[in-house]
Amino acid sequence: MSFFTKFLVLLLFSFPLFAGGGSIKGKVTDKTTTEALIGANVVVQSEQWGAATDLNGFYIIKNIPAGTYTIKASYVGYESFEQKDVVVKNFQVVELNFELESDFILEEIVVVDKKYFEQKSTNTCKVISSDEIKNLPVRGIDNLIPLQSGVVQDKNIFVRGARSDGTGYYVDGVQIQAGGYEACYSYIKPNAEEYEKVDENVFKESFKTPLSTFAVDVDAASYTNVRRYLTAMQIPPKDAVRVEEFINYFDYDYPSPENDPVKIYTELSNCPWNKDNLLVHIGIKGKELKRDQAGPSNLVFLIDVSGSMEPENKLPLLKRAFKLLTKQLRSDDRVSIVVYASSTGMVLEPTYGYDKEKILDAISHLEAGGSTAGGAGIQLAYKIAEQNFMSDGNNRVILATDGDFNVGISNTDELVKFIQDKKQKGIFLSVLGFGGENLKDSRLEKLADDGDGHYSYIDNFMEAKKVFVNELGATLFTIAKDSKIQVEFNPAKVKEYRLVGYENRALNDEDFDDDKKDGGEIGAGHTVTALYEITLHDIKEINQSQLKYQVIAIKESAINTDEILTVKFRYKDPDGTESKLISQPVLFSSLKEKPGINFNFSAAVAMFGMILKDSDYKGEANLEYVLELAESNLGEDEFGYREEFVQLVENAKRLNHFAGR
Repeated sequence: MSFFTKFLVLLLFSFPLFAGGGSIKGKVTDKTTTEALIGANVVVQSEQWGAATDLNGFYIIKNIPAGTYTIKASYVGYESFEQKDVVVKNFQVVELNFELESDFILEEIVVVDKKYFEQKSTNTCKVISSDEIKNLPVRGIDNLIPLQSGVVQDKNIFVRGARSDGTGYYVDGVQIQAGGYEACYSYIKPNAEEYEKVDENVFKESFKTPLSTFAVDVDAASYTNVRRYLTAMQIPPKDAVRVEEFINYFDYDYPSPENDPVKIYTELSNCPWNKDNLLVHIGIKGKELKRDQAGPSNLVFLIDVSGSMEPENKLPLLKRAFKLLTKQLRSDDRVSIVVYASSTGMVLEPTYGYDKEKILDAISHLEAGGSTAGGAGIQLAYKIAEQNFMSDGNNRVILATDGDFNVGISNTDELVKFIQDKKQKGIFLSVLGFGGENLKDSRLEKLADDGDGHYSYIDNFMEAKKVFVNELGATLFTIAKDSKIQVEFNPAKVKEYRLVGYENRALNDEDFDDDKKDGGEIGAGHTVTALYEITLHDIKEINQSQLKYQVIAIKESAINTDEILTVKFRYKDPDGTESKLISQPVLFSSLKEKPGINFNFSAAVAMFGMILKDSDYKGEANLEYVLELAESNLGEDEFGYREEFVQLVENAKRLNHFAGR
């Protein structure tokens, strides 16, 4: 038999290794501390299959023939553990987690003191001797490249010899081969991501422009997306930073409304980043809604299963997130699942919440592959939502994707028009963004805004828990729609003002009273926060010059009042068509020398956002001051979100790019 014939035979027999079979994946942790164990071995007993855990303790063993196996997990200094009778089926994934106990029996070790990084070095260099090359699993010098930090090599079939991706390598304690969930050392390619360039709000003269109007349509996706960059110790794109979304990622301790569905909260004090100015803190608090007070939900999960969704921080994380939501369902809630890739289809017909196992099973079997027919998927999802419409309930499509639409109705304007038409029929759209590198942030934000829903970016499992568990009411249940804020400044008191953020939520002043103009959505228990930087002046400074055909003057009542501005909030009930108005003035006498936690923490977050954007209006803001202000105003911080913010500021300090800021 010729060599070429042998080659073909071997190649043909290698294909079954990649076809069929099932997978086992999970996490290995310390039973006492719950910390991830890095580099633990997980093997299929009596077979030569196994894997080592990554930086986050995760592992996966693929292409296991259907059968029943014993799986063993082991780690140096820990007692090994065997899980027997693990059933593996073709094309299914078995989740198997291990908690190992320390056995406290370790051999003698030698500790060598060595610097991990040379702080003054401008590059990273790895020297490998010829003797070391002989012992490495490579065929030649060019194969050393995949072993270096920042290099990713795709999976390949090798006919003979070892391969460079068969072993996990660590450089100074950092794993450089494929990472797992929430890995902080993965490199993000911002050039492949889409962000809308927005010009910052400027200072406006209150005498010429006394009104400031914007839609209360606040997401938090920008904060979690930028968190992904800072966690990976990378500089986020300036256009990825939307300061109002940073501020509104956090809840604030506002008083709950009594009669109305919302309540206005205000606070006035000195501006932390510009001592010559004042800062107005405006908060809106939505009423809490207990689950038994809310109507049933008709939810359609619209899930992108295209090839771009294969990475661990996309479809695998998405599946974990939707399983969290499924476990929160009530028995009278109803769920359908539509998937889209090269083609579109319904993988779960409308199923009531009491049959959670059926819903969970459908989610577990989702697999990625193909191109992205996003437009076709949206059409089918809305069709199913209409067919199962609940007149007394919450009707919502939840789109989960990286936003990479390339087939079907892919034009953003066409999609927006379609979504707006469906919104008029009472079907809302919430959008969840996953992954990076090809994240279409601006597109997803626009779809959510026009669908009267929120846009959230899910960068890890804890964020999924925040959206689907901790803030479920705000995510799913609307208490006020088409919400708008208009602030009228008293020109006799306020010289100039600047709204911090909200650039792409701005409305024309006349839109505030126009019920045909869309606003934003307030969810149950939801808070919305806005900051205005203002300057004051004396009435004598105002030039009330007379024009030939009209008189421009300030009312005497404006001069004599203590009011510096009035906050007006307009909204509609979830099923209403006519808007309602509530308002509240801000008095100069309410000026606080020492503001509260709400004011200070929101100001710290705003400063951080302006520093990351390199804003022209950041004034004296610097990272040291941000840390000082944030750390002293953490408040109760039930879920640790504010403590995490402090860590992100610390990360930014370590990046030389922000040195001196």
